[in-house]
Amino acid sequence: MQAIKLYNFPRSGHSHRVELMLSLLQLPTELIFVDLAKGEHKQPEFLAINAFGQVPVIDDQGVVLADSNAILVYLAQKYGNGRWLPADPVGAAKVQRWLSVAAGPIAFGPARARLITVFGGPYNAEEVIAYSHALLKVIDHELANTAYLTGSEPTIADVAAYSYIAHAPEGNVSLEDYANIRAWLARIEALPGFIGMPRTVAGLQKTA
Repeated sequence: MQAIKLYNFPRSGHSHRVELMLSLLQLPTELIFVDLAKGEHKQPEFLAINAFGQVPVIDDQGVVLADSNAILVYLAQKYGNGRWLPADPVGAAKVQRWLSVAAGPIAFGPARARLITVFGGPYNAEEVIAYSHALLKVIDHELANTAYLTGSEPTIADVAAYSYIAHAPEGNVSLEDYANIRAWLARIEALPGFIGMPRTVAGLQKTA
């Protein structure tokens, strides 16, 4: 098959979700770098494929899709052979719950904390870090009895949640107290086809 084009920015966790999914599915991928620092995502050429001016975007032989979680759903349904997104109502709902967490609390917590240290985001670090720990306590508790977020097998819920939680220390959010989360991260990193997001020497990562 032809390579799927992925318009991405390597240090974007949203972009990494999609790159990771493409790799786990062993799909040929053409990475197209979008220089956010230079504002390429706000130029007419890019806005023509995503009017919101955000990465990632994929182009799968003319099927152009934006929004990382929407792309995960598409890739899982088209190429996942039923493995990454359950078809039954309960299983699908459990995955959707975590996609909402990824788009909400994870974005407002660990992702935003990292925005402060890596990209100079204009947020209150103390508030964001406290919010992140409150969230991580809930997730750690949820993972006490399951290998993955929705059960015994990985789904796109895990892919959506992984990137910003794994890189939370870059935003000064320690994972030391969350043994279940650390074990979950290790399980994802052991999956065939796993690829990581480049780490930045920021926050707690400076001394790691």
